[in-house]
Amino acid sequence: MSDALSRLEAALSQVVVGQAGVLADLITTFLARGHVLLEGVPGVAKTLVARTMAQALGLSFTRIQFTPDLMPTDVLGTSVFRPQDGTFQLVKRPVFTEVLVADEINRTPPKTQAALLEAMEERQITIDGTTHPLPAAFFVVATQNPLELEGTYPLPEAQLDRFMMRVLVGYPGAAAEREMLAKFHERRGDPPRVERALAAAELAELQARATSVTCEPSVLDYVVRLVRATREDRRLRLGASPRSAQALLAAARARAALERRDFVTPDEVKAVAQGVLNHRLILRAEAEVEGLTSEVVIRQLLERVEVPR
Repeated sequence: MSDALSRLEAALSQVVVGQAGVLADLITTFLARGHVLLEGVPGVAKTLVARTMAQALGLSFTRIQFTPDLMPTDVLGTSVFRPQDGTFQLVKRPVFTEVLVADEINRTPPKTQAALLEAMEERQITIDGTTHPLPAAFFVVATQNPLELEGTYPLPEAQLDRFMMRVLVGYPGAAAEREMLAKFHERRGDPPRVERALAAAELAELQARATSVTCEPSVLDYVVRLVRATREDRRLRLGASPRSAQALLAAARARAALERRDFVTPDEVKAVAQGVLNHRLILRAEAEVEGLTSEVVIRQLLERVEVPR
């Protein structure tokens, strides 16, 4: 497992420079069989990260550019009547893939956003009463731009809750940006590519190992105390749900596996808490007026909630 993870990390770092935290969260979410929402300004390699991840894993990759006129059938597919034999044939759309990049997901109406709910939760879709299973490795990487809000449709809480982690993608450091520019110059304008780093059997094995990581009762209690603290915080109108606790534990186990450990420590819980919880908390209006953010609240709760020893 350690060798497979090393090969995956090495392949990703060949292309994606200066985003080590983003890559760690992306791998963590994949190992935990979740989905991820990447949020950042244009040009910080959100789509590149997803494409590189798919290439390194050897998975099929499809990208959907979400627009205001996109319909649910454009994402899922539809049944088309065949007059020659009097039957209906399913015309599959981009959701029938392994890594689905939902680019600018907040630019499409809610009915199209909701088309992904069943696919993300149950890894299947239902068209005209018939259920169609999706690949076992089905992985959604959605992106959105937090700056341009005109003409967008903010994701509702039910949709946000389907994402295990919301990862904020920022600018790289000066040294990383210099290295990135040098790589771009060497490629002479060609798009970056990486070779497949893992075999198909290794993917399933990695995910299975991540779910078998040991978690002591004291760490389980810590997760519960942290989640319940969000519900008791007067600055929040909506705290984390029981599903959030499950996602936090699953992500912590996957992060422990990524760190080459077979047991979870409070450090792993802290490492993934921001990504797992920041999109599941809703601030009260007065807290927003004061300039508070969910990231600040989570940071303060992590400092306040007692850590098991």
